[in-house]
Amino acid sequence: VQILTYLDGVVKVADTELKPRVGFLYPVITHNISVFINATRERDSGQYMCSVNVADDGASTGKNIGIINLTVLVPPATPTCQLHGDPAVGANVTLSCSSEKGKPPPIYKWKRMASIPDIFFPPAQGKARGTLKLTNLSLAMSGVYVCSAENQGGLAECSVIMEV
Repeated sequence: VQILTYLDGVVKVADTELKPRVGFLYPVITHNISVFINATRERDSGQYMCSVNVADDGASTGKNIGIINLTVLVPPATPTCQLHGDPAVGANVTLSCSSEKGKPPPIYKWKRMASIPDIFFPPAQGKARGTLKLTNLSLAMSGVYVCSAENQGGLAECSVIMEV
């Protein structure tokens, strides 16, 4: 879909959802035809093509097209933390953490808030799934467990209180 044109000194923006948010960054007469997209949205991601056709230029050899892929990063939404199982001495429980939004998909990390925080590493922790399996529970494992969901767009956290 053609969204932006410059022809005979006139800029035209097609009637799309981008219309109020797109334009040329500089006056076209500067020969810099960079464009901007304000208030980007995830659905703005995609492939964009720039085509330059100069009137009365018979020397053009098809090298007048540029293509760029745009990926709009989406920070993780505030995740939901849950405790699965009965937190009794000697039992096993699983903590889960999941964020409904995030592009690319977030990586999850669990830590226990204490005077000296414990940080859990695989195999107990599933960084892609947001799970933390705690086995053979003891009273000392009680506390606040914080999950962080992080990607290139940002970071969000949730927590769960476990009392053994």
